[in-house]
Amino acid sequence: MEKEIIIHSNPKEIELAIVEDQRLVEIHRQKKDFQFTVGDIFLGSIKQLRQDLNATFVDIGDRSDAFLHYTDLGPQINSVKRYTNLVINQNHKTHSLKDFRLEPENPKDGKIRQVFDRREFCLVQILKEPISTKGPRLTCEITLPGRFVVLTPFEDMVAVSKKIMDDDERKRLKTLVESIKPAKFGVIIRTAAKGKRVADLHDEIRMLENRWKLIFEELQKEKKPRKLLSEIDKTGTIIRDMLNDSFNRITMDFKPDFDATQEYLKNIAPEKTKILKHYKGNKHIFDQFHINKQIKSSFGKAPTLKSGAYIIIEHTEAMHVIDVNSGPKSNRENQEETALRVNVETAKEIARQLRLRDIGGLIIIDFIDMRKGENKSTLYKAMREYMRNDRAQHTILPLSKFGLMQITRQRVKPSVKIDTMEVCPSCDGSGKINASTLITEDIARDLDYIMNNMPNSKLSLHVHPFVYAFLKKGLKSEQVQWFMKYKKWIKINAEPSFNLNKYKFFNNFEDEIRLN
Repeated sequence: MEKEIIIHSNPKEIELAIVEDQRLVEIHRQKKDFQFTVGDIFLGSIKQLRQDLNATFVDIGDRSDAFLHYTDLGPQINSVKRYTNLVINQNHKTHSLKDFRLEPENPKDGKIRQVFDRREFCLVQILKEPISTKGPRLTCEITLPGRFVVLTPFEDMVAVSKKIMDDDERKRLKTLVESIKPAKFGVIIRTAAKGKRVADLHDEIRMLENRWKLIFEELQKEKKPRKLLSEIDKTGTIIRDMLNDSFNRITMDFKPDFDATQEYLKNIAPEKTKILKHYKGNKHIFDQFHINKQIKSSFGKAPTLKSGAYIIIEHTEAMHVIDVNSGPKSNRENQEETALRVNVETAKEIARQLRLRDIGGLIIIDFIDMRKGENKSTLYKAMREYMRNDRAQHTILPLSKFGLMQITRQRVKPSVKIDTMEVCPSCDGSGKINASTLITEDIARDLDYIMNNMPNSKLSLHVHPFVYAFLKKGLKSEQVQWFMKYKKWIKINAEPSFNLNKYKFFNNFEDEIRLN
C-alpha cells in the first residue's frame, strides 16, 4: 500500500491530507494559533468540585474551564500533586525524580473530594479538544510521546507495544530500555521501535527527558494557571505517530513549514528526509493531487460508490447513523449475493468515512439484510480488516439479529465537517445570468480600459474553457487581433472552475486587476 501526506499551509492555517493508494483517508485542518491541542500540558487550578459528577472543573488560564473526571486522575495522582506543589513552592530543585518519593497509588473507586481541595494546583494534560459547548477534557496521567517511546513520569515500569509480536524482540527492547531510562519514569515502547539500536532509543529518551525539564522550569516561574508545554503542531504529530516504512512521500507547498519539517525530520528520522518534497507548482497543491475533488465527492450526505451503491450518514446528539443502499444498478436476481457484495463494498467506504470525517462516539450501521450466518460473519471480518489501519481506538460488534452493526470509536476532537454545497456560480443564486453572447464584448471593453490606463502592464486573462477556445480560434483569432491593436501579447488561460460568463485579468505579479 502506498501512503502519502499532502500538506497545504500558510502563516495562519495548515491543512493536511493522508492518502492511501491515491484515496483520501484523512483530512486535518488547524489554525496555527489554536489554543488547545491534545497533549498540551498545563498548570491547572481546581475551581469547582462536583460530587454528583465525581469530577472537577479546572482553571487552565482560559475563559472556559476544562473538565477532569475522577477516572482520568490516574493511579499516580498523589505523586503528581505533591511534585507540582513542591516545585511551584521552590522546595524541589531539580527536574529529576531520582530522589523524589512516590506516593501510594490512588484507588479506582474513590471520590474527587478525597483527592482535591478548591484552588489546589496540579499538572494536567489535554485528553480531548473542546467539542460543541464542552470545554477540553483533562487527564493527570502525564505522557511525553516520541516516535519510538512514550515517557511517563512517576511510573517505574517498562511496557512494550502489543503489535510487536516477536518474543525475542520484546525481551531485547525491554532489557535495553530498562538499562537507559531515568529513575522513576515509566517507558512505553512503541511499534516503531522494532529493530532500533540502543543509541536511537537513548537519544529519544534524553530528548523527552529534556521536555520534562522544560515543564519543571516553567513550573518554577509563577503560580497561576497557564500552558507549560505545547504539543508539536499537527504536521509534526502526524509525522511522529505515522511515519514508517510504508510512507513514500510527504509533499508541502509553504516553504517556511517545509524547512521546519525538514529540520524536524533530520532530528527524528534522518533517513526519511529524502521522501520530503517541496511543491512549487502554480496550481493549488490540493488540486494538483486531486484532494479537493475527493473532498467534494466524499463529504456529502450520501457518498456514492462506483457500483452505484451509496450510504447515507446522519448525525444525532447521541450517535451517528449510517444507512446502506444498493442503488438502482444492482443485480436483483440473487438477493443474498447482491446484499453481501454491496455490504462488503460499503463497509470499506464506511471505514474510510469514519477516518475521513473523524467520526467518534457510537456509530450504528444499518446494512442490507442477509439471511445466511456465514455471510454475516464475512461482513464482520471485512469491517474489522478495513478498520485495521484506523489509529483511533475502536470496538466493532457483530451484526445483531436486526442486521445492525454497532461501532464505538474514540473521540478526541470535533468531527470534520466540510460543506460541499455551492451557490450556483453562474447566477450567484438569483436564477438568471447575463446574455452569454455579450461576454466577448465585455472582455474587449475591459481590456481596452486596462491598456489605456496601464499600458505597461503584462496581462493574462483567465476564462471558461469554451470562451478560451473561441478567443484563440483561427489565424485571425481575438487574441491575435488584440496583439495587432495593442502591440502586446495577452496570455489566455482556461479555468474549468469558472462559469461561462466569468473572467479575470491578472498583472505580471499574478495579482487580480479589479475593475469594479
